[in-house]
Amino acid sequence: MYSQKLHSGGSMPSITLPILGGGEMDLGRRSDSDRWKLVFIYRGNHCPVCHQYLKRLESLRERFLEAGAEIVAASADPEDRARAMVEKEGLRFPIAYGLSVPQMQSLGLWISEPRSPEETDRPFAEPGLFAINEEGRLHLVDQSNTPFNRADLGELLETVEWIRENDYPIRGTYGQG
Repeated sequence: MYSQKLHSGGSMPSITLPILGGGEMDLGRRSDSDRWKLVFIYRGNHCPVCHQYLKRLESLRERFLEAGAEIVAASADPEDRARAMVEKEGLRFPIAYGLSVPQMQSLGLWISEPRSPEETDRPFAEPGLFAINEEGRLHLVDQSNTPFNRADLGELLETVEWIRENDYPIRGTYGQG
């Protein structure tokens, strides 16, 4: 089965994953109806670009919260690898783990096989970003088939602030009858 891309203005599939520290989280559900939710899918602890990206995200965490957006990151990593990422980079936002191939496909993500057993032992998702607005609809969708091309986090923060302040509509919905 191939991935099917999500549509702007649509809804995020309900995907419940365990989170570090205990409990579970539905990636598509916001904890506060007045906030946006930004869901970052990362490749895993094996990815040095992911380490840099999530560390940068942590440095902007408070500003995203001030802009009215909660953040969560998720990967296919098992708990121990997800914990290693958090410990190495000092991450304080929620980290979900154990994303399965069918869940990756339901998000429309690009999926890769490991290049070697040293990299990881399972298929993993390439980067994705899903921004769910206060109406519960996908306002921004950004995906890559490589580890390198991702949303610039500073620009993303400014975009979320501007969209929320200016009531900017969801774009890219032509023909989605």
